Amino acid sequence: MTTSLFDPVRLGKVECANRIVMAPLTRDRAGPHQVPTPLMATYYGQRAGAGLIVSEATQISAEGQGYLDTPGIYSEAQVAGWRRVTEAVHAKGGKIVLQLWHVGRISHVSLQPNGQSPVSSTATRAKAKTFTAAGFEDVSAPRALRLEEMPRIVADYRAAARHAIDAGFDGVEIHGANNYLLEQFLRDSINDRTDAYGGSQENRARLMLEVVQAIVAEIGAARTGIRLSPMTPVNDGAPDGHAQGLYEYVVEKLGAMQLAFIHVIEGATGGARDVGSFDYAALRARFKDGNAQGVWIVNNGYTRTMAIDSIASGAADMVAFGKLFISNPDLVERLRDDAALAALDPATLYGGSAHGYTDYPSLGTAA
Repeated sequence: MTTSLFDPVRLGKVECANRIVMAPLTRDRAGPHQVPTPLMATYYGQRAGAGLIVSEATQISAEGQGYLDTPGIYSEAQVAGWRRVTEAVHAKGGKIVLQLWHVGRISHVSLQPNGQSPVSSTATRAKAKTFTAAGFEDVSAPRALRLEEMPRIVADYRAAARHAIDAGFDGVEIHGANNYLLEQFLRDSINDRTDAYGGSQENRARLMLEVVQAIVAEIGAARTGIRLSPMTPVNDGAPDGHAQGLYEYVVEKLGAMQLAFIHVIEGATGGARDVGSFDYAALRARFKDGNAQGVWIVNNGYTRTMAIDSIASGAADMVAFGKLFISNPDLVERLRDDAALAALDPATLYGGSAHGYTDYPSLGTAA
């Protein structure tokens, strides 16, 4: 029998009611001290019909922040704030994992502790902008992390994963995409180091794999996933010179760790799917070879028809939708019924109040 987009699926230790994922979406609505708010609990609870929600990117430390009013997961108050969110989702039968984030060089000194420089694999400044109290500004020049600092970075990820479980999340997704810190080490187009974390693909992949190993040791592989974006150019990240081989190497290592899932952005994040030449099917095969039960999540520009076909053909196990979930809190029902989709208001995407956040009606409400 053909598998449907609306069939249940097991993701590690989590039973998902359908194969539709709410992708992580930065909305810049955290409260003082980067604490999740009750309004955020309402927002996520409204979207609990997704088979799996991946939370907005959440910084693992104060140093990991790159945008105004994004939430953290490193203080007791933040854990308590996120607990309200997970309780709201679970009360409606939903499942939710927390995306663990360190932006690396995509930050601004005004967002860093004591106005310090952001950190990265490199001291080269990115040609990119970020959202600060002054609006969109150029990112600040970073400093390259020292060799002796690497254990601290890994420890921050590990502690954040533990805090996520303490906050009631069903697992975590490590943000290894969009040319944030882990991809700043991974890609030779950004990483200009000559030490044990630079040069060869094995060295450049070292930090990402150390982070994953530490989190698996802390909370278990069945509660751990990762997001990758092999070809996206966002945040001033040209593709690696040998992207296919690099990501196949990484995915093979991740499969051997028995991760619950890999979430792949196909093409340019939020843009064209045909950026460069890349064989995503080969990537999936590498993951499945070592981890047949691992879930393969695809993302970027999927329509209802594309998603249904991808699941039916076995090309993917789940499909993630991003912006459609902003303006359609009942997206699963709309996709199942092939109903009209509401458009979002771009002016309300980042920061603000309930308007453009929790006031998008469901079909029943609208009727």
